[in-house]
Amino acid sequence: MNAEWLKGAIRRSQNNSLKMAILLLVGLSINCCSHSAIGKKKTSAAEAIADLTDPAELATIKGEGTADPRLQKCVYWLAYAEEQGEMPEAVLDGAAKLNKTAGTPYTGFVRWGLLENLKIAKELGLLTPEGMAELRRGKSATITRGQYAGQEAEAGDVISESVCPELANQVMNLELLPASINQAKKDKVTDRARVFAKELYDAKLLSVEGWSRVEIR
Repeated sequence: MNAEWLKGAIRRSQNNSLKMAILLLVGLSINCCSHSAIGKKKTSAAEAIADLTDPAELATIKGEGTADPRLQKCVYWLAYAEEQGEMPEAVLDGAAKLNKTAGTPYTGFVRWGLLENLKIAKELGLLTPEGMAELRRGKSATITRGQYAGQEAEAGDVISESVCPELANQVMNLELLPASINQAKKDKVTDRARVFAKELYDAKLLSVEGWSRVEIR
């Protein structure tokens, strides 16, 4: 057997083996990427809001203002869903079913509050591309319309946390306000806060002690 021919055959064999190895690695890489894409399911607005307003989860968070980013994220998801052609009311219905609060007084208050805050966000001009990016991260968006333009829209308490600590972690107790108004409110109990507290108390979502603390202010 010719020695040169043998060397050539060996080289051809090695090249073929290398090609097969490369093809195998490419195939494995494509397969892994495909499975990764399948496994990474895109979060829907209803799923996001279900998590953000889940009472069981809210009960575990502590500290002043810890629920504020949740309101801002909820407003983002409602605005985003509406941009995609979904009805905000339908999104909230879906969220309530997912976190198993559908049909409860709690869901009624959450639904009303979030729809009101979406309306406020539109009126204050918060839903610009920049504002949406801030809201998605749970941050205060900048007001672009009206007399408070240039201020941030903060998440403020309807009933102050210092008056009713039990409402400190509740998204339903939050509203978007221009920073100057929110900071001026401090611990004041407004007429609206009294009405809201009575509604929560009647729905058994506010304790006797909580209602008393509002009533005597």
